[in-house]
Amino acid sequence: MARRSTSLAGWEPHFLSLLRIVSGLLLLQHGAQKILGFPPGGRGGGVDLSTLAGWSGPIELVGGVLLALGLFSRPTAFILSGFTAVAYWMVHAPQSPYPINNGGELAALYCFVFLYLVFVGPGPWSLDNALRGGRR
Repeated sequence: MARRSTSLAGWEPHFLSLLRIVSGLLLLQHGAQKILGFPPGGRGGGVDLSTLAGWSGPIELVGGVLLALGLFSRPTAFILSGFTAVAYWMVHAPQSPYPINNGGELAALYCFVFLYLVFVGPGPWSLDNALRGGRR
């Protein structure tokens, strides 16, 4: 097994936190655009919350905020992993079996990033970690 550079290994927990934060911020943009119409230029606000697409906005917005903050990280990541798996199989997969052709690469990648976070936790830069007194 290859030996890791100790100078890089020391940064591993912090980059785990960065992965969680950036993933949360990217996801919350999807929800903010659907619910709040921000940032402008996309689907805009006013999504009908009684539709399946309408339910995705609050899940993306709230889940993204919670992940970015690192609050309730593992359960949030678990829910978001399932949510993005369902998005892939319901929206993208019927169009083509290949993610590159069905536009589902992002949903698939989110699914596995969130699943990874379920198992490894939020990292040191998180409210979860701060509330536990700095213990991971």
